[in-house]
Amino acid sequence: MVFRDPQWLGLLPVLILAGWMWRGLKLHQPLRAAILLVTVFLLMRPQWRRLTGGMDLWVLLDRSASTEARVDQGFPEWKRLLESGKPRRGDEVHFVDFAADAVPQELNAGGPYTGSRAQTRTGSAVQQALALRDENRPARILVFTDGFSTEPLTGVAEKLAGAKVPLDFRLLSDAGGGDFQLRRLQLPGRTQVNEPFLVEVEVTGPADGPVPLTVSRNGQKLTDSEVVLTKGRGVARFTDRLGITGSFRYEAQILPKNDSHLGNNRYEGWIEIGGGPRLLLVTNYIPDPLEAVLQGQGFAVEVVSDPGKLQPGQLSGCRGVILNNVPAWEVPADFLNSLKFFVNFQGGGLMMAGGRKSFGSGGYFRSAIDELLPVSMELKKDQKKLAAAMVIVMDRSGSMAATVGGGTKMDLANEGAARAVELLGYQDMVGVYAVDSEAHEVVGLQQIGSDDNRGKLNERIRKVRSEGGGIFVYNGLKAGWEALKNTQYGTRHLILFADAADAEQPEDYINLLAQMTAEGGTVSVIALGLETDSDAAFLKDVATRGNGRIFFTDRAEDLPNVFTAETVAVARSAFVKDPVPASANGLWAEVAGRPLDWLGEVDGYNLSYRRDWASQGLVSKDEFEAPLVAWGQRGSGRSAAVSFPLGGEFSDRVRAWPKYGDFAQTLSRWLLGQDLPAGLGLRWDVTGTELSLDLMYDDEWEAKFAAQAPRIALARGMRAEAGPELTWQRMSPGHYRAAMTLEEGDVIRGAVQAGQFAIPFGPLSAGSNVEWMFDTARVEELRQTAAESGGRELLDLKDAWKAPPVTQFTDLRLWLLPVLLGLVLTEALATRLGWSFAELWSRRARRPAAAAQGQAATPQPAAMASDNAGADQRTSPPVLEKNAAPPRKPESRDAAFSPVSP
Repeated sequence: MVFRDPQWLGLLPVLILAGWMWRGLKLHQPLRAAILLVTVFLLMRPQWRRLTGGMDLWVLLDRSASTEARVDQGFPEWKRLLESGKPRRGDEVHFVDFAADAVPQELNAGGPYTGSRAQTRTGSAVQQALALRDENRPARILVFTDGFSTEPLTGVAEKLAGAKVPLDFRLLSDAGGGDFQLRRLQLPGRTQVNEPFLVEVEVTGPADGPVPLTVSRNGQKLTDSEVVLTKGRGVARFTDRLGITGSFRYEAQILPKNDSHLGNNRYEGWIEIGGGPRLLLVTNYIPDPLEAVLQGQGFAVEVVSDPGKLQPGQLSGCRGVILNNVPAWEVPADFLNSLKFFVNFQGGGLMMAGGRKSFGSGGYFRSAIDELLPVSMELKKDQKKLAAAMVIVMDRSGSMAATVGGGTKMDLANEGAARAVELLGYQDMVGVYAVDSEAHEVVGLQQIGSDDNRGKLNERIRKVRSEGGGIFVYNGLKAGWEALKNTQYGTRHLILFADAADAEQPEDYINLLAQMTAEGGTVSVIALGLETDSDAAFLKDVATRGNGRIFFTDRAEDLPNVFTAETVAVARSAFVKDPVPASANGLWAEVAGRPLDWLGEVDGYNLSYRRDWASQGLVSKDEFEAPLVAWGQRGSGRSAAVSFPLGGEFSDRVRAWPKYGDFAQTLSRWLLGQDLPAGLGLRWDVTGTELSLDLMYDDEWEAKFAAQAPRIALARGMRAEAGPELTWQRMSPGHYRAAMTLEEGDVIRGAVQAGQFAIPFGPLSAGSNVEWMFDTARVEELRQTAAESGGRELLDLKDAWKAPPVTQFTDLRLWLLPVLLGLVLTEALATRLGWSFAELWSRRARRPAAAAQGQAATPQPAAMASDNAGADQRTSPPVLEKNAAPPRKPESRDAAFSPVSP
């Protein structure tokens, strides 16, 4: 027997002393003393040494990318051998799949491993097996792996030894032959504009000679060359120079012959080109009048006239972004999504200027940046003259039955049409037709009216199925226009969805479209396919003659997003085309130090409404009283909206305004925010997969940080929002440090927020191919860890069931608790009934003596009578003598427990 908490034994002298000093506690009484002794015994956690009848074998299967094929192939045979080789009846085997995470097969219902295979975290898997095991049973851990863990096994041997669990391993051999690896792409993390820098690529392989090498920047190929291997290693170096600020992604790739592993043939890294603060002007105007005005005021302006080439890395070193009449469907989704973190956490500025392709007309309603803008594009319910009537004509021909993902092309088209209905307002009207050789009415043209009706319409739309045949375009256009032409809505629009390789029956579509446009109708086309498909030219002509847009996509899964963009552009295209008087309200003082001589009238504007948190400086003097210039603070950054065009059509009055330049540069300077004060700086570094941040500050910031510590905001991936924050560690006065481990291939953006200031950093990444960097030191580390734990390399799986010498114990507290409960109840009963153990013992002593005296006084022949008399005497109540006093009652409760004199 052993005691796990023997320190409680020291309580006994305290109890003995208490019983001697306070006699009234009666701790010397047998029951109370027994209760105290059992209680102390329980607190000491007594356990009884016992033998066990079985062992648990935890089998860890490496499911990472570098070994998954070998494990999949060998696992059935390994499982059979281990199951059949159990030497004892109580032996059990548990299988755990691991790569980046560890998942017991028992919890995965026997399904395939679904976690990330980009890492081999052997140490974490071993520790999880230790946590899952039954501590009362002996156990061993067996790992099937190639030995190339992507994390160190630091501390694992100590934990295994402490738990007395040996670690065995079986190395999976690679029969693929020689492997070429791109081991390193090295470039500086940050440099200045026009400063040359060195890019270095290291390659290793089993054979000497030239290996083809390609290096690209932001997806554009820079060079095709070769790296020459000598004694299994080669290094290629070249220089580059960039004349603009921002972050740029470099990627190197080798193309060797007869390579056993292709997964380690590429590597990527990021470099930040620093410089002065700049504005990113994304525009549809060539030239843009804003560019000349801002550059004339000393701004560093980067102009992007092809929005499709925008990349999130261009936000690095940028202080503000201006979207000047650029539609949302021309801007890459990654860039739009990255703007949210850029403004809210990195302290960037965002401004949108008006035009026919901006705000709601540009598809920004409910987009990724909708909530950043100081104006809302949601139309009010009473604006019926701005409501839209829309008919969707959908292809349901035989080609739409093709499978995509878990459904069909038709399912995705239905989802797109349903999303379009979701975006329409209560006052809008919608109709849906499914077309093969004829047009079939799915939803008759009707007003949305309510959310209940919207749900019923979408339920019908999602039930459309492909019925075979082709799509007769003319029949669909004619049916749609027949429904639309009698409505009195200002916007009457038809969306034609068709297969670009199977759009039939043009017939008299030219005259039909002419009639539609003459009466104010418009037609846009969503084409499933490529611009080079057989019927693409015909569909382009339909969109052109219908005064609409055309979208081509060869990815059916993108159809819902395309429907969304087109619906927003139509249903929220509230652009007022008539000249409108404007009125200032004096709030411009929030932006500028002096008042502005505003223009009195604008040629047109995008209708929207000020949000509660925003301010407005110029308002339209019409029935809408809409904001023409609005601004507000969003997180650490700022946003602004200029609802009238600053260039192109509907901008004659604005460009002729004498204060045009003053207005543009003042709003732009406010958008850039405050400069970072002196005495504060940030240094970041990525070593392997470890990111470290060092914040340096002077004495002036000491008290500020004591009151409010600086915060770190991080976002994983370009489209991600802010994730969990890091915690600072104070290294010395004026120096904070924080660190985190990055996942392979993760692109990290972040910012340190110090009071009202933000210090942005990134994008940056941990490189790539960590899983395929076969470091032989990791195999030796695994061997050493196994040896220190008492394990070994297994060549024969029959040896896996060798039970380790484990001593097991049974906890006796479960048996002692009922005993303690019985003693407590007995003591309570004795106290209630007034029992005295001294009296009980004295009575027990007198009974044998009395019986002996009775036998001596009674003659033997009368034994039967004596027995009867004794029985009567024992059962009869005592008789009091005459004038005898009755027995005294005890004066107190304690008196009932006092010793009785014989």
